[in-house]
Amino acid sequence: MAAGGREDVAVDRAETSRIAHTHHPVAAPVSDATVARLLERLDPPPGGRVLDLGCGSGAWLVELLARRPDLTGVGVDTHLHPDRVARANARGVGDRLTWHQGDAAEWWDGGHGAVLCIGASHAFGGPAAMLDAVATHLALGGRALVGDGFWEGRPSAAAREALDAGPEDFPTLEGLVALAEERRWAVAYAHVSSADEWDDYEWSWTGSLTEWALRPDTDPAERAQALAAAGQHRRAWLEGYRGELGFLTAVLLRTP
Repeated sequence: MAAGGREDVAVDRAETSRIAHTHHPVAAPVSDATVARLLERLDPPPGGRVLDLGCGSGAWLVELLARRPDLTGVGVDTHLHPDRVARANARGVGDRLTWHQGDAAEWWDGGHGAVLCIGASHAFGGPAAMLDAVATHLALGGRALVGDGFWEGRPSAAAREALDAGPEDFPTLEGLVALAEERRWAVAYAHVSSADEWDDYEWSWTGSLTEWALRPDTDPAERAQALAAAGQHRRAWLEGYRGELGFLTAVLLRTP
């Protein structure tokens, strides 16, 4: 999830994200137990294909295929995580995965038994367009797992500044559910990230980057940039959107 505020330091965003997710490869504020429960409730049809739009490191996809040896998977992202292949091979699912580098909003290969799009609605221009796009990739009877942010209440000035976002940039929780229903989706199961999950995600993000920066072999210029990025992210979270930005992950089914 790209909830870190604006980055003014000259660091490569993709590399920063890779390092920052070292200890929390799932790029969303959800625990391992939550991931397991959501994938169990997703329960794709047997023997089908699974598509992950905005897959990043492929953590969701790899975990699902590790649990379901009957499935194959496809991951699509503009910036494919360099560790994705090693992660997939380590879990014994590399031969059942295909990776495509490109814009998830422009890529199409329909007929999937399940489609995942978690924390990547920005690639489509927002949650409404993301929900519509996910539907085009599903086979009849397919299921979706989507995740997106929402305002817990009316956002403070500090939260808006930290995320460079206004009240209209994220819906409320009820607004996000209503939006899914308007797009002909029914919520079969959902999880709202807890404060503990958010804290673990954010401390892992900033902590992983800080640990990398302070290694003896890190280039001094890169160290300064990484520490600046970690500090800026930490301030944006602690002084800005902590307790104000929520995250919903939902299992969705198509309605007639």
